[in-house]
Amino acid sequence: MLLEGSCHCGAVTFTLESAYPYPYQRCYCSICRKTQGGGGYAINLGGDAKSLHVTGRKHISIYHARMKDKGASRSHASSAERHFCNQCGSALWLFSPQWPELIHPFASAIDTPLPVPPEHTHLLLNSKAPWVEVDDRKGDKQFQGCPEESIAQWHERLGLVR
Repeated sequence: MLLEGSCHCGAVTFTLESAYPYPYQRCYCSICRKTQGGGGYAINLGGDAKSLHVTGRKHISIYHARMKDKGASRSHASSAERHFCNQCGSALWLFSPQWPELIHPFASAIDTPLPVPPEHTHLLLNSKAPWVEVDDRKGDKQFQGCPEESIAQWHERLGLVR
């Protein structure tokens, strides 16, 4: 499925192909919560990195989240790159060198109508803000940390690969 996305002010637009377009994963980590500003979580998708086409690249800045390993006294920069519009602040996508073939666009930046997922995965609930209520529905799965099932595996399990 071709995904078309943009920032709020229109300075950045992008397209990419996605075999995994269902916005089912709700991440409650403090990074997603604070950089997205949504309902206390962010939703990202999986797309083919080779297919990414960007207009307005000069308006993109990259944020490397500060990470602190358990028991460590110092933080370090994450290798994951969170791309955002430096004009309006819209979060656009995440790229991680851990998975160089993938781009993870934020569903909030996608303009293409996305399919409604039959279930949701709520992850990193151990970082959830106290004010956030998890909208857990029948069939949803919850994880204090990260699930072992990938975006691709979730789509395959439910027969939703396009």
